[in-house]
Amino acid sequence: MLGEGRAIPEVAKELEVSENTFHRWRAEYGGMKADDVKRLKGLERENAQLKRIVADKELQIDALREVAKGNW
Repeated sequence: MLGEGRAIPEVAKELEVSENTFHRWRAEYGGMKADDVKRLKGLERENAQLKRIVADKELQIDALREVAKGNW
């Protein structure tokens, strides 16, 4: 839309986002194509899921250590 000569406020209004959000998105994803952004978001979701799994495993390990000490 910007390539068509439209102003940022018009583009933001059509996308139904604030100008601040538009600028933040542009700074974060400016040089990426849509496929790259989708891939990045998918990797971020996968990373968050893996972090939760690791955290759960650490809790299980700590609990097993306590049980092994006899402090349950």
